Amino acid sequence: MMNNMNPENRTRTAGVLPVQLLRAAEEVAALLQGDRLRLLEELQRPDSAAGLARRLGTPRQQLNYHLRELERVGLVELVEERRRGNCTERVLRATARGYVISPEVLGRLGNHPEGLRDHFSSSYLVAVAARALRDLGELMEQAKMGDQRLATMTLESEVRFASAVDSEAFAKELSDAVARLVVKYHGGKAEGGRCFRLLLAAYPSLVTPEEDGPTNDGD
Repeated sequence: MMNNMNPENRTRTAGVLPVQLLRAAEEVAALLQGDRLRLLEELQRPDSAAGLARRLGTPRQQLNYHLRELERVGLVELVEERRRGNCTERVLRATARGYVISPEVLGRLGNHPEGLRDHFSSSYLVAVAARALRDLGELMEQAKMGDQRLATMTLESEVRFASAVDSEAFAKELSDAVARLVVKYHGGKAEGGRCFRLLLAAYPSLVTPEEDGPTNDGD
């Protein structure tokens, strides 16, 4: 089980975010044009347009255009400027190691849990997950602007149920345990308290045939 309550929006490796949430349509449009995904992969380590041109075999002028667009929407950033003779070489890097597109980019077409009645459907789970992404995007932006840490908690585990009966029993016990904890720790209108949204979900694990195949226990 993994338990994470770190301020991820402030956790960086040499200034690079582990994950950047894209919340604007122009960011997504800039990302998905041409070979820009490849450029972001290559810019996991800083480089210039000249260096990329040599590595990729692409004309420098073409790369400069794409790099300007990526920099304009904040997907790459300037690391340093180097003097090369009479020219200044700009060294850039990707702003993150990975990117996630927020459903809010779709506006009203984004999935909203409020319009779904079946809380046990996969559609409802997708809608709730989408809302979590939207909320986190806004919270991360507020924390960044205020130079504050964003406290989050993530619990992740995996369980193989022997039968549907066990699955139903597990869900019942989990629901009861969570209800008890909520009653125990909910501060109501406690002064200085802060409300957190709790999401618990379960869905079948994706496995490869090799992972799901027979095991050799030495019998």
